[in-house]
Amino acid sequence: MKTLKPEDCDRLIYETVTNKDLEGAIALYAPNASFVLQSGEVVIGQDAIREQLIGFMALEDFKFTSEVQAFPFAEGSLALTRGTWSATAKDADGKPIQITGKNAEVVQRQPDGTWRFIIDHPGIGL
Repeated sequence: MKTLKPEDCDRLIYETVTNKDLEGAIALYAPNASFVLQSGEVVIGQDAIREQLIGFMALEDFKFTSEVQAFPFAEGSLALTRGTWSATAKDADGKPIQITGKNAEVVQRQPDGTWRFIIDHPGIGL
């Protein structure tokens, strides 16, 4: 699971959540990454982010559609990504739900050339 371009972080987070691959999803975040909750509260670190992603992964039949653009900074180690997404799933009672968002993230190039989220604002419900 390589993130060779900034926008790969978004593509792979959708893939790992859909596949219920919690540890694969967490690997997309820097150890001290920030994650913005729907309430606007910010949680920091992989352990706190793990707790948030567990809720998404509890949903059944999760399917994403998205559009993402990447805007690299001139020096090449940071990029802004933004986009829109929607997902359909079934809740614990089997009822269909739809979730939408307008996301914005900051991703950082790692020493091995891959990218990781350092700020993730999924923009749920926006």
